Amino acid sequence: MEKLKQKILQEGMILSESVLKVDSFLNHQIDPELMMELGVEFANRFRGDRITKILTIESSGIAPAVMTALKLEVPVVFARKRKSLTLAGDLLTSEVHSFTKQETNEISVSARYLLEGDRVLIIDDFLANGQAALGLAEIAKQAKCEVVGFGIVIEKSFQKGGELLRNLGYRVESLAELHSLTNGQVTFNKKNVEEIVS
Repeated sequence: MEKLKQKILQEGMILSESVLKVDSFLNHQIDPELMMELGVEFANRFRGDRITKILTIESSGIAPAVMTALKLEVPVVFARKRKSLTLAGDLLTSEVHSFTKQETNEISVSARYLLEGDRVLIIDDFLANGQAALGLAEIAKQAKCEVVGFGIVIEKSFQKGGELLRNLGYRVESLAELHSLTNGQVTFNKKNVEEIVS
């Protein structure tokens, strides 16, 4: 997705060799036109897979998940990181460690919204070490759903998450794959570079 990659190059801020800040369009302020384009792209890639639910995690996964769901005409369920008085009863839970925030959260989804036999597409903003993705997949597994695949906005290919998921047999569709953040410069995987140049 050329527009996403151009946004990353123009507005992304490299905080370290492993951390890219994209809060001007994805993680804090949201660019709705870009989110719609991401949703269209994810929907096109998974259109033939009979998706019945989209699963994400609060909060940065919600915008691209909603736009994808709009195009696939299915509901979005998002895992919560914090307990709520209204989130009670049968809960599906998993622990997720954030390397960026250096904290572990228990994420929760009401069992009312993921049903046995649902075909689930998991959408998230970043794929780095794969902990959030695996936590969401575990919740889907507890509900006896089938994880059809993962739609990732930005994958850090230099970290182990993508390889881990693919080795487990999951389909992973990433719209921008980062090869490196070294020397204060964003480098995309060769395939992504060819897409920008062409």
